[in-house]
Amino acid sequence: MTNKNLKDKYDYIIIGSGFGGSVSALRLVEKGYSVLLIEKGKWYGKDDFPETNWNLKKWTWLPSFGFYGIMKMTFYAHIGILSGTGVGGGSLVYANTLPKPKANFYKNGTWANLANWEEELAPHYKTASTMLGSAVNPVLETGDILLKDLAAKRGQSNKFEPTEVSVFFGESDVEVDDPFFDGEGPRRTGCTFCGACMTGCKHNAKNSLDKNYLYLAQKKGLEIIAEQEVYDVITDGANDGSEGYIIKSKDSTKLFKNKYTYKADNVIFAGGVLGNMNLLIKLKQKSLPNLSDKLGKHVLTNNEALIFSVSEDKDKDLSQGVAIGSILDVDDKTHLEVVRYGEGSGFWRTMVSPNVVGNNMPVRVANMFISFFKSPLKYIKLAFVKDFAKQSIVLLFMQQIDTTLSFKKGLFRLKTRVDTGSKPSAQIPLAFELAKQYSELNNAKPMVLMSETLFNMPSTAHILGGAVMGANADKGVIDKNNKVFGYENMMICDGSMISANPGVNPSLSITAITERAMSLIGKKAKD
Repeated sequence: MTNKNLKDKYDYIIIGSGFGGSVSALRLVEKGYSVLLIEKGKWYGKDDFPETNWNLKKWTWLPSFGFYGIMKMTFYAHIGILSGTGVGGGSLVYANTLPKPKANFYKNGTWANLANWEEELAPHYKTASTMLGSAVNPVLETGDILLKDLAAKRGQSNKFEPTEVSVFFGESDVEVDDPFFDGEGPRRTGCTFCGACMTGCKHNAKNSLDKNYLYLAQKKGLEIIAEQEVYDVITDGANDGSEGYIIKSKDSTKLFKNKYTYKADNVIFAGGVLGNMNLLIKLKQKSLPNLSDKLGKHVLTNNEALIFSVSEDKDKDLSQGVAIGSILDVDDKTHLEVVRYGEGSGFWRTMVSPNVVGNNMPVRVANMFISFFKSPLKYIKLAFVKDFAKQSIVLLFMQQIDTTLSFKKGLFRLKTRVDTGSKPSAQIPLAFELAKQYSELNNAKPMVLMSETLFNMPSTAHILGGAVMGANADKGVIDKNNKVFGYENMMICDGSMISANPGVNPSLSITAITERAMSLIGKKAKD
């Protein structure tokens, strides 16, 4: 069946509404194309977000339990992945942080020799920063000041700086006309520095994609369908896609799922790494067999570590500020940020354990108990702190290290394996050293997710790659202009196109690279 009031055929159908999908949507409707965007998640306004992350039904995406929130947790053999859902994709749940990668990013990975990327992308980074409302965080709160102290202790004060973030820093709780797009955008309200960016901004201050790219695109004719998941894409006529595509979707938030069919001359996959890999790897088996054999390979984890620093100080409030207010450039390839949740958001306390080392699970478990029995009262106090968010900060450690994974079809779902380099490890000595030093300043104990202690499985909020750029289909899935090898009129624009570890939060880079890809598409010819 086909939804009523929709066109028989679109110039473009975009699958996914994150940074790549939203950029694509606006730039294409500006050029005169008819565009339909399909998103499996829900629409979320400021009043729809949960008060805290204990409201799992609104915060997490677990359809089998009837949870249709903005944050998804997925665990594989080698990695635990945090990602976003909803209209606006990861922008609803991300920490609104917009750093530019250092020079190594442009010179590594499968895309390195395809262009002078640093030069090519410079104007598009500028556009992306403007569109996302990038601004320097004006307020350093307790967690940021501790990071500044750590930088001084390490003799790296010149490497510490406030973050650039996608937030409106107007007067707190005062609504004003759109301050970013000459009044063409929605009315906005100033940031209250409540720290709740990652459970969804309830103050209308976060510059999520529904307030810039998607909002402006809808005013110019973009059509958006939420709560539908695409399950098949078929060539319509010619096998190479030159005559267009048939896109099939089904309800994603209903027990009994209706199915729908749409047609388009062009299709853009923008469902994020997990969305794209789950769909495209399945399509390669049947509907789109000409996709490159490199599909699912060169998956990057940004070599991350997520370590909680849980303080004993009851009068300390680490929840105040923007989600990520500062960054320390530890070295040319390593960055450390402090991440906070808003008051009351203590769900993560249910999943953490003491941070320990060990070559195998029995050793790590033994060391966990040894650590506990060395300071039992301290750990008991930390486990039962009244407000976990107020007394804890997350240390986000990122590196430009090119160990890669690959996704492949499993019996019931995708499975991972090591592609190049060594197996990803949750135990990164430098990350542990930094966490220990920070926690000493914080009168705290470092703690990690239980999955890391038990299985040495690292976690990442920035999974990248899987449909990377290459000189040809033997080297990548897409060319340097984001066009898919093996098919006409098909592109991939999201985190799966990222072809080297940025070593920092990747949202700005995804936006900039997509801006470049869209700039290469001409205006629609008049009939």
